[in-house]
Amino acid sequence: MNRKSNSSTARVSRRAVAAGLGAAGILAGTSPFNILRAQGAALKVGSLLPRSGFQAGIGQDCQRGVDITNGILKELGYRELQIMNADTESNVDNARAQAEKLISEGAQLLMGAFDSGQSTAIAQVAEQKGIPYVINIAAAPPITEQGYKFVFRNFPIAPVILGDAFVNQKEIFAATGSAPKTVAFLHVNDTFGTAMKNGIGGIMPKHNMPFTIAETISYDPAARDLSVEVAKAKATGAEALLVVSRLNDAILLTRELVKQRWSPMAILSMGPGWYEDQYLKTLGKLSDGPLSFVPWYDPNKKVAKMLEAALAKASPGVNMNTNHVYTFEALLVAADAYKRAGSTDPKALADAIRTTNIIDNVSPGPGIMFNEKGQNDKLKNSAIQNRDGKLVTVAPKEAANAKVEWPLKPYDKR
Repeated sequence: MNRKSNSSTARVSRRAVAAGLGAAGILAGTSPFNILRAQGAALKVGSLLPRSGFQAGIGQDCQRGVDITNGILKELGYRELQIMNADTESNVDNARAQAEKLISEGAQLLMGAFDSGQSTAIAQVAEQKGIPYVINIAAAPPITEQGYKFVFRNFPIAPVILGDAFVNQKEIFAATGSAPKTVAFLHVNDTFGTAMKNGIGGIMPKHNMPFTIAETISYDPAARDLSVEVAKAKATGAEALLVVSRLNDAILLTRELVKQRWSPMAILSMGPGWYEDQYLKTLGKLSDGPLSFVPWYDPNKKVAKMLEAALAKASPGVNMNTNHVYTFEALLVAADAYKRAGSTDPKALADAIRTTNIIDNVSPGPGIMFNEKGQNDKLKNSAIQNRDGKLVTVAPKEAANAKVEWPLKPYDKR
């Protein structure tokens, strides 16, 4: 009799639970299976980064952002994510292949890939497969101009980076009472560098800049010798360098400046490379002075302080930078969408991402939200300067924590 009673009770309990879940599903507008799914396994996120190849240093830096994300998500009340790591090997074709592989292995959302060319390839795969893709870093405008329904980018596009760069440059020129009259423009010839080059022609005239471009010089980001390019830039007689670089070539360019005994008034970078820890550590005192006009972080925001503390604990001596910030925010978008969707269904996740409104974030601006193209168009950029192995913000004034050192200290006097 006890066995029968226990059995009946068990059956009633299971029916009651099922009924309760069913009712909850009706009230919430979702199926009980979605509720169970949300309470079960973590969202599987395929993280695509260039962990090897010529962009390996930056990809590995982005990985630091991945590694500290789950702890912060937990503090913020989100579910932890199941990260599935893949290496694009700094190669467009491999990025595409790895994206397809991650999806076949069960990835329910993709994140990455730092490089615009690689991100473009991943976006095509994600759209074809109907899997949400959140871009961490990639600035080429065409990526979010294709009418994609599953591709989202929380990173400013090249024209925005350029526009903010010119605004912040003029603020610095005004503060110092000094500005170059001519610059030599050196840029990588990859997707990002070409987008930046193309954007300058249309955007620079709108800002009434005090300098003109003496010559535009492009080069391969995988180049191992940039002596000819630096010599050509020096021969123009330009007072400053305007650059769009990657990590390895930023180091090569600096070494060539030293070898050729050329210390321009300023190095004005509108991209990565010059602020990377590897650049600072490799060159020591020779790394001081360059100004980078880039997507950064607001040091006054609560979550920015949380991210900085987590990075300091996990990677002592590593400066927080763009790579950590926007990689973390891409994963924050994924966790937030999963929490609100209550489902791993790709369409439900994509719909949730479209209605993202995260104000407790790290990057400058009002927060994370996407327009009809899947682009966060509310982001702001900063001007930072290398200073004794650290990075300080010198513009805009409301986000600055230091005054700019101007002009660049001659390399032979360090």
